[in-house]
Amino acid sequence: MQPEPKHVVVIGAGFSGLASAGLLAARGHQVTVLEQHEHVGGRSGRLEREGFRFDTGPSWYLMPEVFEHWFTLMGSSVQEQLQLRRLPVGYRTFFEHAAEPVDVGTGQAARELFEQLEPGSGAKLESYLARAATGYQLALEHFLYDDFHHPRSLLRPGILKHLPQLLPLLAGSLHGHIARRFCSTPARQILGYPAVFLGSSPRRTPALYQLMSHLDLSQGVQYPLGGFAAVADAMADLARSHGARIELGATATGIDTGQNRDGHKPAVRAVRWIDAEGREQHTTADAVIGAADARHLDSTLLPQQLHTHTAKRFESLDPGPSAVLLCLGITGTLPQLEHHNLLFTKDWDDNFARIREGQPLRGETSIYVCKPSATDPGVAPAGCENVFILVPAPAAAAWGTGGPDGQGDPAVEQVADAAIDQLSRWAKIPDLRERIIVRQSIGPEDFAQQYGAYRGGALGLAHTLRQSAMFRPSNRSSTVDGLYYAGSTVRPGVGVPMCLISGELAAKAVEGISAPGALDPAGFATRDRTAP
Repeated sequence: MQPEPKHVVVIGAGFSGLASAGLLAARGHQVTVLEQHEHVGGRSGRLEREGFRFDTGPSWYLMPEVFEHWFTLMGSSVQEQLQLRRLPVGYRTFFEHAAEPVDVGTGQAARELFEQLEPGSGAKLESYLARAATGYQLALEHFLYDDFHHPRSLLRPGILKHLPQLLPLLAGSLHGHIARRFCSTPARQILGYPAVFLGSSPRRTPALYQLMSHLDLSQGVQYPLGGFAAVADAMADLARSHGARIELGATATGIDTGQNRDGHKPAVRAVRWIDAEGREQHTTADAVIGAADARHLDSTLLPQQLHTHTAKRFESLDPGPSAVLLCLGITGTLPQLEHHNLLFTKDWDDNFARIREGQPLRGETSIYVCKPSATDPGVAPAGCENVFILVPAPAAAAWGTGGPDGQGDPAVEQVADAAIDQLSRWAKIPDLRERIIVRQSIGPEDFAQQYGAYRGGALGLAHTLRQSAMFRPSNRSSTVDGLYYAGSTVRPGVGVPMCLISGELAAKAVEGISAPGALDPAGFATRDRTAP
């Protein structure tokens, strides 16, 4: 049965905003999406210079089931919308003081690698990954697609049945869980680094997130041609095909509220915004989805007495790391690098502590390097390489902004220069700096200015125990009826797949669907598709 059509305004065309807008439009609602940038994708930014095309946001295509689920709900499929390429090497790892890097594959290749790193650990890895697969399935079925609006969600038989296994994983750290099974530093770092994808560190991330290793070491790593910009564009096209209107260059300036019928609390009535031509607009709304940083939305669009995500509440939260990003256009080839590359310092406890405590980074720090031109020739001119470096950094907007050709703020460019030199040494590319023909940096303040990111965070709130599942900020306003939130600062969490799920949670809330779990494609009636 189709719901009564509503006027819905979605603020933000990142992945969570596009996910909710598409689903609600497919259900027959009148949906308007307001995006302040000139392109969709949110933190999945884009940069084009001198024939190079850079993704300045997500670059790991993981949790493929989540993407497939959303596209299926929209009456399509990943195969129809995206061109995926499976990477022959998941990623290359460079360890401090190691003579040579090691390539991390999936399945049997991963087991053989662990045997080399630590004799006898191949069987341990199999057992570890089996548990990770079970945890991943439990998360999909019982945790990720639940906004925990009703406490009784935790009393479902499917959760109660697994409580004996879940409680130790929630109470213990990922670091401790790994350290009890593996002794070698390289093995521990390979299994622990996914905590960074969750905006945290292995010592502060619950052991439940061992499930992340199922994604890279069992399922394998894929890449969408065109990068995540292509994913966002495909989602936007599908949303438009179902009738959603996406306004680019549109800045929301306020949410109007009025007395609710039950007199209990105010309800949304409209959204005020300024269009790309600078004209003031006013769009009536029965529901509003804030698909951006939740604290920023409340503080800029609502009076203080209507804030759900208050300044006091957010000051007590761990914002997760920020980052210094560096987009490099390199002349010639770089066979020393794979598509994904990780550089691990030996003392990464100190590394993580510096990030969390806001201290300056050391000259050599753990960094991520992406070379998408290894897989996608369209991202760089012929005979050149596209290189993207991410240096995890403190969530300290005071570090400043980046800029072209080394012209960013000094703190940002100092980190960028150190990262170039470190990559040159560790990957044995002595002439790397001389081969740079395009350089663009991005700093913590850029995340704050461009995306309203709390304290300039790059990912979203860290996945510590007290910021996971039902303990994470809510997807529903506690003060305004009809106001919902989606994205990496609310449930379920950080990462593109999580944002797709968050968008689905918001769409379910708009329709009054309280049942936990993912929407059933068989029962998800959509209107007839039209051409995008």
